[in-house]
Amino acid sequence: MSSITRLSQGRAFSSLPSSASLSLSPSSSTVIPLTSPHRALLQTERLNWPQYFNQTRYFTQNLIRPFQIYRSASSDPYVNLSIEHHLLQSSPPDSTILFLYTNRPSIVIGRNQNPWLEVNLRLLRDGLPTSESQDKKQPIALVRRRSGGGTVFHDKGNTNYSVICPPAVFDRDRHAEMVARALRKLGVPHRTCGSRPGGGVRVNERHDIVVDILSPSGGMFKISGSAYKLTRTRALHHGTCLLSSPNLGSVSALLRSPAEGFIKARGVESVRSPIRNVNVGTEEFVDAVVDEFCDMYGVEDGGKEVLVIREEEALATEGINKGVRELTVSLVPYFPCGCPSTDTQHRTQSGSLDKPPFSPSQPIRLKMTPATGPHLSLQNSPMMCVS
Repeated sequence: MSSITRLSQGRAFSSLPSSASLSLSPSSSTVIPLTSPHRALLQTERLNWPQYFNQTRYFTQNLIRPFQIYRSASSDPYVNLSIEHHLLQSSPPDSTILFLYTNRPSIVIGRNQNPWLEVNLRLLRDGLPTSESQDKKQPIALVRRRSGGGTVFHDKGNTNYSVICPPAVFDRDRHAEMVARALRKLGVPHRTCGSRPGGGVRVNERHDIVVDILSPSGGMFKISGSAYKLTRTRALHHGTCLLSSPNLGSVSALLRSPAEGFIKARGVESVRSPIRNVNVGTEEFVDAVVDEFCDMYGVEDGGKEVLVIREEEALATEGINKGVRELTVSLVPYFPCGCPSTDTQHRTQSGSLDKPPFSPSQPIRLKMTPATGPHLSLQNSPMMCVS
């Protein structure tokens, strides 16, 4: 929309040091000679440098504004979750932030969840088929976020939103309702889902956004789940909205572990719900959410400035770089696991196996990295069969 300004070139995450010198010509297309850690502005296209630097808003300068809107140009879930955490930790207590991002295929588990119970790790390891060939697979990342809640699937067909605000104004439904209003204005579900009048978008009792579709093949579908993180001075609400995921048919199998019934976990288990796309484009969804955010907080048209964050610039910030390193290794709390017993005392009257007994095991260390995915090194573990 014309009322939204996007500044997408040269976003630095820290203000320039007083000693930095910039001797750039208008035709320059080389690396900007800044000292570490300010090498955030890397190889760029040809720019009108005087105009470019007049328009630039450096990250620390922008953080003092009461309302801020960011959008990530990265599709790396480790980077985007770390940017989000950096915003949560570094922004002033009285500011309110909207952050939007889209991840490549990934499964994101909650802070207190057990991946062996939530995810089919064999399917995750195999990856997703690509449009070019069924034999060529697209990798799926596994990430543990810092907030609670259940397991969600991300890909480029859904967009994630995050709102960081003072705890005094935090409400679990407040920003979910903001997104629901944006979807209604985009014609969901009547224009985009073929619903008859009477259907609609709403926030249910679990604080999820659902769509009610009145048609022969309709019903109630979850289109957005939420998770939260509260600190003494800040409140974070983030969620994902299914727009046009091409992998919708794979989500159920990916998020159903074959180890279910063999593990007794102490963590939080996900609540499964039927899901569907709302058939809305990413750009129109982003614009609609930005408009609703600005309307909610009274941001004038001149303040509708969306700052686009590039991946290399994010990684040049120590707090974000550290966050990425923290997310690539995770520990799973102690959980006992066991194999089904063939003893008749563990069979039901119908003859089928009842839930198996559990044999205690030592605490299991799970290592998750972008290169190797999830794996553990515990020998003779009955769970090795699903790794």
